[in-house]
Amino acid sequence: MSYDERKLVEVYNEKGQLMSPKLPEGIKNFLIDIDGTICEDIPNEEPERMTTVLPFPDAIRIISKWYNEGHQITFFTARTEHLRHLTEEWLAKHDIKYHFLLMNKPRGGNYHWIDSNIVKATRFKGKFTDLVITTREIEVFEDSTGAING
Repeated sequence: MSYDERKLVEVYNEKGQLMSPKLPEGIKNFLIDIDGTICEDIPNEEPERMTTVLPFPDAIRIISKWYNEGHQITFFTARTEHLRHLTEEWLAKHDIKYHFLLMNKPRGGNYHWIDSNIVKATRFKGKFTDLVITTREIEVFEDSTGAING
């Protein structure tokens, strides 16, 4: 399930040099966990449960909506590479549409993602809904003048 790279927009810096491409305005790049987010939390040590677990209906409804709206869906899971085939079969069995499946996310939580692009994080707490805009406190870098860079 590949993503159409032709949808990416070329970006140039102030010197006119080509930079990494961006998605078009209004298109989001969703990175979504699997266990504990779109289905019951199942550890890698119990893969037999991964074949029979049911997805959360509200998660599938929202993810399908995002996919159909043209957003990029990537599942980023702590499941190990040897569980890829089982995971792909489970996603297909439940007609869960996506573009990419990234395995081997570090286990343990407490993630802090540092990137040169804007990153918005949403912690899943039991219910998938449309996203709403709210303000929260976050950690950011200071720039060289001591101003907040976020």
